[in-house]
Amino acid sequence: MKTAISIPDDLFAAAEETAKRLALSRSELYCRAVRKFLEATRAGEITKKLDTVYSDDDVETIEFVKRASASVLRDQEW
Repeated sequence: MKTAISIPDDLFAAAEETAKRLALSRSELYCRAVRKFLEATRAGEITKKLDTVYSDDDVETIEFVKRASASVLRDQEW
């Protein structure tokens, strides 16, 4: 798909230099950059979701986890 974007001149120049240095087309450079950005964004979203799950401040849940952990550890051979 073709698209037109506007970016600052200095960013364009840096991208052109980088594409040339890496022997990539401009399109390939931009595709790689957007792909990396999307991957990082998704990873950040997953981290936020995990943080929410594991930051449960519910006292009952915390106590249950403590008791369950102690029970498992007690039954292990050390």
